[in-house]
Amino acid sequence: MRSKYLLSALVLLLGITFFAVSGWTEEILTLDSSIELALKNSSVINIAKEGAKSAVARKKEAFTGFLPKFSTSYYYQYLNDQPSMIFPGVPPAIPASTIILGTQNNYNWVTEVKQPLFTGGGILANYQASKIGEDIAMLEVEASRQDVVREVTIAYFDILRSQKILETAQQSVAMLTAHRERAQNYFKVGMIPKNDLLHAEVELANGRQSLTKAANAVEMAKSHMNIVLRRSIAAPVRVEDNLVYRPLGSSLAECLETAAKRRPEVKISELKAAQAGKIVRAAQSEYLPTLSALGNYSRYGDDFSVSGSNYKNMESWYIMAVASWNFWEWGKTKHKVDAGKSRENQALEAAKELNDQITLEIKGAYLNMREAEAQITVSGKVIEQAEENYRIAEERFQERVATTTEVLDAQTLLTKAKAQYANALADYNISGARLQRAMGTIGKQAGSED
Repeated sequence: MRSKYLLSALVLLLGITFFAVSGWTEEILTLDSSIELALKNSSVINIAKEGAKSAVARKKEAFTGFLPKFSTSYYYQYLNDQPSMIFPGVPPAIPASTIILGTQNNYNWVTEVKQPLFTGGGILANYQASKIGEDIAMLEVEASRQDVVREVTIAYFDILRSQKILETAQQSVAMLTAHRERAQNYFKVGMIPKNDLLHAEVELANGRQSLTKAANAVEMAKSHMNIVLRRSIAAPVRVEDNLVYRPLGSSLAECLETAAKRRPEVKISELKAAQAGKIVRAAQSEYLPTLSALGNYSRYGDDFSVSGSNYKNMESWYIMAVASWNFWEWGKTKHKVDAGKSRENQALEAAKELNDQITLEIKGAYLNMREAEAQITVSGKVIEQAEENYRIAEERFQERVATTTEVLDAQTLLTKAKAQYANALADYNISGARLQRAMGTIGKQAGSED
């Protein structure tokens, strides 16, 4: 008997431990904490950040064009014969002879510094284009961040939508079960025909099927959230219920004005056009001559220490200015400039096209919010009416004034009204997230500036 009690206590202890680990300590995710977790784990943002690092490096690389360039070289040369010349002499006083002019082994070490003085503005234009490229990359990071926030928000409200519909399905099954039992009792005493009982049983079976679909929808919504958060797809998900109606306080014109100021893609398109213009300016610089200052220091020797020889000084140096001008390359520079201008025109046209797309995106999200807003108001009233209709139908059925069909129809209307209300609330919040992303304000405090 004692061992039986001990075994029961052990099972109870293990059960308590299991629930404490797996259920009771499970974290409830808020929308803000979900966004924070997604931003931390997002590969999309990491990719964008690496692109920003690359752009910063390219800007630094372009800046080096302003600075002097240092180079050094060391080489060894072996001649097949020792350098010499034949002196014909001055007969008969001075006989002809061979004069040695150098050595077969020649070692040279050369150090050179070159400073560009004028390049037609090419170096400056390249640097400015790289600086714009850095700004573009930073804005792309922000655009990626906003995309992640939007996806998390949509996934979050999808979970809440599916949970609300699941709750509605559970309530529906509970009501259908109660009605089936009541109909069964009435049938047993002959108060209703079998056809009414069968009708109640069919509707209960349909309700259970709808409940299964609703439960599966919840699991899929949670799995999608785990994918967005880059967690295990089977990780438990519990979210805070904040599926509420928050009135939209902006007009369509105000939303469009905000997007023009805050949407990262708008700024990116403008910067790409400006960058293309700088690239054209860099290409045009090749029409002009360049001017550089050059300094050279050399050491020479007949062994690896380059310490001189009997025929040549150990070291030498010089400074000179070099002007060069490629004035004819068969139209190469012109074609390069023409290609750059075409890319600039492409960027300008792409900016116009993007503005049209953003306008359409904002208008669509705005209208969807207004439509869902109207549906929320209507559905709320419909629920009240459907609940009263169901109550009356139940009372009339109990008094044998109404039929089973009337009760089931009233229950169906109530379930549909609750589902429509949950869908309207979710659609409203999801459209709000899409509208905020279209304006470039999602995930930011109201009134904050970039």
